[in-house]
Amino acid sequence: MSTEPDLKATLQHDLHDAIRAQDRVRSATLRMALTAITNAEVAGKAHRELSDVDVVAVLGKEAKRRREAASAYADAGRPELAEREEAELAVLQGYLPAQFDDAELDRMAQAAVAETGASGMPAMGLVMKTLQPQVAGRADGGRVAAAVKRALGGG
Repeated sequence: MSTEPDLKATLQHDLHDAIRAQDRVRSATLRMALTAITNAEVAGKAHRELSDVDVVAVLGKEAKRRREAASAYADAGRPELAEREEAELAVLQGYLPAQFDDAELDRMAQAAVAETGASGMPAMGLVMKTLQPQVAGRADGGRVAAAVKRALGGG
């Protein structure tokens, strides 16, 4: 067994520190993240412990929700709520792996197209299937799809 703490334990430790420091945004965000992780653990027929990869996936979904909510609040003229969502997003991003930039995604998409021998938009699913495991947790699916479209010459 590894002596390195897992991501869930790190989140729990950081929650305790945030509570002690009376950092309301950080503690609320970490509580929400740990609740989402617990919900994922008990989903299905049997309880299971999530691996760090699974925890990163849950955190990625929560970050995406914060990003979308901030955008919706900003569009609705509610900047104070948008700022709160962005603050929560910043906390979550501290636990996520660094995101790929567009140039790196384009390079990876080109490599996946070459690897699969795909040509044309009908082969997009094949390229996405090859590329998704490589970018898991490090790029939003929409950005990956856009890079694949560019690589296939469809956008």
